[in-house]
Amino acid sequence: MYLQKMFSCSRLLARPNALQTFRRAASQGKMPLARAHGKSFAHRSELRQAKRIVVKLGSAVVTRGDECGLALGRLASIVEQVAVLQNQGREMMIVTSGAVAFGKQRLRHEILLSQSVRQALHSGQNQLKDMAMPVLEARACAAAGQSGLMALYEAMFTQYSTCTAQILVTNLDFHDDQKRRNLNSTLHELLRMNIVPIINTNDAVVPPPEPNSDLQGVNVISIKDNDSLAARLAVEMRADLLIALSDVEGLYDSPPGSDDAKLLDTFYPGDQHSITYGTKSRVGIGGMEAKVKAALWALQGGTSVVIANGTHPKVTGHVITDIVEGKKVGTFFSEVKPAGPTVEQQTEMARSAGRTLASLEPEQRSDIICAFADLLTERKDEILSANKKDMEHAASTGRLSPALLKRLSLSSSKLNSLSIGLRQIAVSSQDSVGRVLRRTRVANNLELEQITVPIGVLLVIFESRPDCLPQVSALAIASGNALLLKGGKEAANTNRILHELAQEALSLHGVKDAIQLVSTREEVEDLCRLEKMIDLIIPRGSSQLVRDIQRSAKGIPVLGHSEGICHVYVDHEASIDKAIKIIRDSKCDYPAACNAMETLLVHRDLLRTPVFDQIIDMLRTEHVKIHAGPKFASYLTFSPSEVKSLRTEYGDLECCIEVVDSMQEAVDHIHKYGSSHTDVIVTENEETAEQFLQQLDSACVFWNASSRFADGYRFGLGAEVGISTARIHARGPVGLEGLLTTKWVLRGEGHTAADFSEQGTMTYLHENLPVAQLLPGRRTTS
Repeated sequence: MYLQKMFSCSRLLARPNALQTFRRAASQGKMPLARAHGKSFAHRSELRQAKRIVVKLGSAVVTRGDECGLALGRLASIVEQVAVLQNQGREMMIVTSGAVAFGKQRLRHEILLSQSVRQALHSGQNQLKDMAMPVLEARACAAAGQSGLMALYEAMFTQYSTCTAQILVTNLDFHDDQKRRNLNSTLHELLRMNIVPIINTNDAVVPPPEPNSDLQGVNVISIKDNDSLAARLAVEMRADLLIALSDVEGLYDSPPGSDDAKLLDTFYPGDQHSITYGTKSRVGIGGMEAKVKAALWALQGGTSVVIANGTHPKVTGHVITDIVEGKKVGTFFSEVKPAGPTVEQQTEMARSAGRTLASLEPEQRSDIICAFADLLTERKDEILSANKKDMEHAASTGRLSPALLKRLSLSSSKLNSLSIGLRQIAVSSQDSVGRVLRRTRVANNLELEQITVPIGVLLVIFESRPDCLPQVSALAIASGNALLLKGGKEAANTNRILHELAQEALSLHGVKDAIQLVSTREEVEDLCRLEKMIDLIIPRGSSQLVRDIQRSAKGIPVLGHSEGICHVYVDHEASIDKAIKIIRDSKCDYPAACNAMETLLVHRDLLRTPVFDQIIDMLRTEHVKIHAGPKFASYLTFSPSEVKSLRTEYGDLECCIEVVDSMQEAVDHIHKYGSSHTDVIVTENEETAEQFLQQLDSACVFWNASSRFADGYRFGLGAEVGISTARIHARGPVGLEGLLTTKWVLRGEGHTAADFSEQGTMTYLHENLPVAQLLPGRRTTS
């Protein structure tokens, strides 16, 4: 077995030009290049550049809950991630605990076996009635467990063609200059040969930790646990990143589990005074305070640090790779404190100001929106100047398609239209928040009301559409919601000035912070994880953006649609003139829109008729590329290219044509291949149309009207935040009403549930009362 392992390692080292292959890949930008050491990374996104990485596995991560033996499944997933990163060309090192736990399991087994043999030998005698398990000394456990722990690592890494080497160290190895140089040389040689060093304190001989020995200065560190060992090793080896895995999510500002404890996304050296530490973990000799001190020492030495949870079953399988990819996992230690607030702080500011916004009178919210509308025209030169910078930058990079460039562009006429639209929203907002939907007299002097209230904090993510910012902001103000905005970097300058104007308008009534623009380098996926701070996510952009957000959102509802696969069904009793007009508008007016037609369903009886010929001629004239559905292709001798999938959103001058035998088959086809967005029937038969409208389960269903009518402005909603295909809350184009929810308000005079029991004196009336405007002084807030 040993020879097989040696052969495996030799094969790995003998692979032709392995290191040259990595360096060539790195020079092409496919792998992380080595960087000059001495300064840690300032932001999480830079962690992708980390080449030399130390992974510290705490005792709580490596050991089982009973502290006897290793958590094998957890360890296997960690090994897989380390091997993946190693095979990407990074240099990985592991500082591991677990020898004591592994040895404890082994020694207990041996002792129990020995006791059972002795018990059998003395059967029938009373000398060995109750043989208690002796207390196992930690150093003996470590001595018994180190070889087994290393053998386990070796076996696991072999599955990924990765070779390992064990190194046991003590404090003296770092304080003796010659030993330190030898250790440094050995580790560099192992990394050069693409071997993963697995390092541990030699717990079989190491003295107990000194109670007052701590991390001191840049060049002095006491190796009293694996946290300090990992920090010393990371600095000694000039590692780019130290990942310390424990049994907590990261660093909290107070002990985890306490009511006000908040997980810190980023920790800065000057923030130690704001932290209250709790007790240490169930195993190991360190605690969070020791981890923080070790992390700060490593940070001072030029190594970036992340402390994260390595025991959570849902994230253990990707926690290390997520950290290296720059995702928001655990607590990131940074020396560079941003000038502005963090996104978490922005969200808290927005929620606080949003509650004040919701409590304003309707006229005050309307004043804010009108002031914003005025600023759009009064300050149009500033807006257009900022937009010009964005347009020039986008044109120079060539990253945006002509369609996206058109969306990015603003003009005086666009700003005037936006201003008019905002004034319409201001008018419609008069009776939005606090409107009574239902009133019930539950009993005498006990009245129940259902009223409209804001949803809370909205996160709107939008691409290449700066005109989206004032529209969504006005709707949020009208509905009393706090708003977090994340725009595309291609519109950064335009978004910045528009946000400043929105906050200037909000300042009229002291609610400036109700709308926040996220300008930090937050990844969309990270924003979607703020489930305790954000109440609703609204994506405005490509179907890919919507899908990514729906996949990333953790416990936060997403209002939107991932696809706009809209159908137009032409019945055999359709008017040819109406059919031509509707198909042309649905497909050609704006092919990239989510409400554009993607599939044309034609009744079989229309094939080889003048009606069908005219439809085909019109599509060809409009330069629409046609893809034939399977059934349509079977009718043709020479058909257009057959469609690859009937669930395709083309977003361009392309569409699929398919043949159906009846209206019912059209409905079945749409249910199977559609996206529940918008679907149309063209027919002169009212009975057929009504059956289509009733049976089809889509957000918008039209009869003899273009699919392009699925739009908030065309519906008279003033503006929309998006189109939803969800089946709860808002559906279809979502305007002001879709940004409201309800709450129940009960007004009594000392009523109790006991009053209505068998022994009580009151009875329920449950009388529905007329819904009227709230009386002065009775306005409610969220």
